[in-house]
Amino acid sequence: MRLRRKPWARPELAACDFYVDDPALLRDHWQEEFGNGHPLVLELGCGKGGFLAAQAAAHPELNFIGVDLKSEVLVLAKRKAEETLIPLGRTPGENLRLMSQDIERLGMMLGPQDRISRIYINFCNPWPKPRHAKHRLTHTRQLLLYRNFLEPEGQLWFKTDDDPLFEDTLGYLEESGWRVEYLTRDLKNSGFEENVPTEHEEMFSSQKIPIKFLIACQCLRE
Repeated sequence: MRLRRKPWARPELAACDFYVDDPALLRDHWQEEFGNGHPLVLELGCGKGGFLAAQAAAHPELNFIGVDLKSEVLVLAKRKAEETLIPLGRTPGENLRLMSQDIERLGMMLGPQDRISRIYINFCNPWPKPRHAKHRLTHTRQLLLYRNFLEPEGQLWFKTDDDPLFEDTLGYLEESGWRVEYLTRDLKNSGFEENVPTEHEEMFSSQKIPIKFLIACQCLRE
């Protein structure tokens, strides 16, 4: 879905105290940015921010970083975080940061000292054409990139409505040395209690499209 350009999006983000304008400056220093020792959690492709805001609200003991490419999307995530957290007597900046970044170049923003404990990927672009597969967020080359800043037993939580993407992802995980710890091809009826539905998830579920979900852990480094 194309979003119309919003001239006010960049200025609004620039004035936001939990938006990071130049995330490369924080490479290997994200823990210092939050000023506490809480574990770091990353959502890749945070979109309008509903999932991210819900997680930040439910888990003040964790620090969340939301990444997306378009200012027009991130500004909606910024507003959603404020709408969710401020009524709780909290400010989003306590445990949430947003940044604009091409996820394929994420290594420029996150380094080994950042020690991400969990990565969420929810309903990413399936890139169905074979020649575009390398752009998938779960492709082997991306999974190898994530290992550079993920804790040794850090986890990937992945949800999609797309069957080919899910099955291919299982192959990518095996190829890059990850271990699947949990898997279901029908999340809604799986009984998995920790699920936080996203906007896309609710839409697909209403259309009777089963949601595929897995949790993978990178194998201990040698």
